[in-house]
Amino acid sequence: MKALVTGATGFIGSHLVEELLKKGYRVACLIRKESTLKWIESLDVTLIYGDCRNKESLLDAVKDVDTIFHIAGLTKAPKDEDFFAVNVKGTENLLEAALAKNPNLKRFLYLSSLAAVGPSSNGNPVNENTPPRPVSSYGKSKLEGEYAVMKYKDKIPVTIIRPPAVYGPRDKDLYVFYRILKKGIFPYWGKCYYSLLYVDDLVRGIIMAAESENAEGGVFFLSDENIYTNEDIASVISEAVGTKPIRVRIPQRIFPLIAHISSSLSKQSSIINKDKVKELSYPKWICDSSKANKKLGFSPRVKMSEGIKWTANWYRIHQWL
Repeated sequence: MKALVTGATGFIGSHLVEELLKKGYRVACLIRKESTLKWIESLDVTLIYGDCRNKESLLDAVKDVDTIFHIAGLTKAPKDEDFFAVNVKGTENLLEAALAKNPNLKRFLYLSSLAAVGPSSNGNPVNENTPPRPVSSYGKSKLEGEYAVMKYKDKIPVTIIRPPAVYGPRDKDLYVFYRILKKGIFPYWGKCYYSLLYVDDLVRGIIMAAESENAEGGVFFLSDENIYTNEDIASVISEAVGTKPIRVRIPQRIFPLIAHISSSLSKQSSIINKDKVKELSYPKWICDSSKANKKLGFSPRVKMSEGIKWTANWYRIHQWL
């Protein structure tokens, strides 16, 4: 089996490439010329230079592969239109290239997000039947990316995966929370509820979905099947980094100011930005992955208490903490 992985140099993509190689796949990685190869440079993969925003650069990349894992996506951007240029148009370009150059493609797997559906409005975990109501530009772009994928489902075997917050080694988003708690501060803006998924479980679920006939044409949430409060998460991280942080209440009304300051101080797009603030204003980011359990046999293996500690250890070893 040969796979093409987009976003292979990123957090999730690099873990996926490693697992595919372990399973005996031959792996080609679509990368941009400016990409940092740190996590994959020692791996036995084929590097193909291209950009999802340029359809012509994709035509050779999609040839002669059995599965396309479309992991690449923009999660942070200075301008809203950037989300749509990458997450929607980039996805359309890849699908059009696959249709034109790879009529025997066995599966096109699109990595979406819980953000495409949005937070729970009634306290119950959202599922695949919940009407999507994304609240951020990122979420809206991922939903439109899903729509683009499903337009091709009668021509290309497709599957869509929607994870919640994903964490683990190499992650730079939840890492910000680790650093703040390490400094002895627990930023608190009210009780919130989250679904989580350790990156190894996500990668395993992605591959299961790509290989399963039951997943063809389907949409699946994946999570570790638990719901955590922000207090639960902060407590486990604090224990892992060895601090007893002081709770500092942050009024939600000042979120936009914090996002503005964060964006002004950072040359790169920060996780604390105006688009993420839209999501932080909602307290219940929870999803139900029972469909994946029933149809794919997916069951998470890593408990949050374990995954958080493993991730903290990785941060320490690599001198991130």
